[in-house]
Amino acid sequence: MIKLGIIGAMAVEVATLRENMTDLTVTTRAGMEFATGTLEQLPVVVALCGVGKVNAALCMQILCDCFGVTHIVNTGVAGALHTGLDIGDIVVSQDAMYHDMDVCGLGYPLGKVPGLDVIAFPADDALLAYAFQASEQTHPGHTWIGRVASGDQFICSRAKKDQIIQFTHALCTEMEGAAIAQAAYLNGIPFAILRAISDRADDSAEMDYPSFEAIAAQRCAAVLQAMAARLWEDTQR
Repeated sequence: MIKLGIIGAMAVEVATLRENMTDLTVTTRAGMEFATGTLEQLPVVVALCGVGKVNAALCMQILCDCFGVTHIVNTGVAGALHTGLDIGDIVVSQDAMYHDMDVCGLGYPLGKVPGLDVIAFPADDALLAYAFQASEQTHPGHTWIGRVASGDQFICSRAKKDQIIQFTHALCTEMEGAAIAQAAYLNGIPFAILRAISDRADDSAEMDYPSFEAIAAQRCAAVLQAMAARLWEDTQR
């Protein structure tokens, strides 16, 4: 039986999901809210982790240790790196890596976490396919598959975005995905990252983000509901 853990950093990213859950029970651990129930009949735990990599990784471990989730999806908004992405487009992770991990002075490539055998953490192929199909079902023609780059920075300048693109080749950037991906990788839990674009690949992030954050979050919620429905249907076959 699938029990899907869904992690969002901000209330706007999980509010719609919680409103549409049934048999809802909310508990708090480490200052984070975990809403247990069903979404489109699928057992889920929707977690509000807070912003940043430490919060995200801690939340992921709590979901593994205390709630018995079998799969993880990180949902939320992201800033575009690729110039072809528009506000409201959906990015589904092929993999995720850090753009702010720098141990180059010890001989490691930029982005590499010492002691791990990968630079980018690969998403689960099956979850990726479910997410892509659900996104195309709800927003046809607006889904991209590629790398997500994460770091503890809100990226709002074109120059910084160009720097991140140069060594990550990512489609978008945000602040939690790679930490969740690393924790999932170490725990052997299948994961995918689902991000709606809230600002373009230019210098307009500070202007775009407040206006489009809610719209982008609603798009992710619609995709996740469609994804949950498909997962539930397939588990009943």
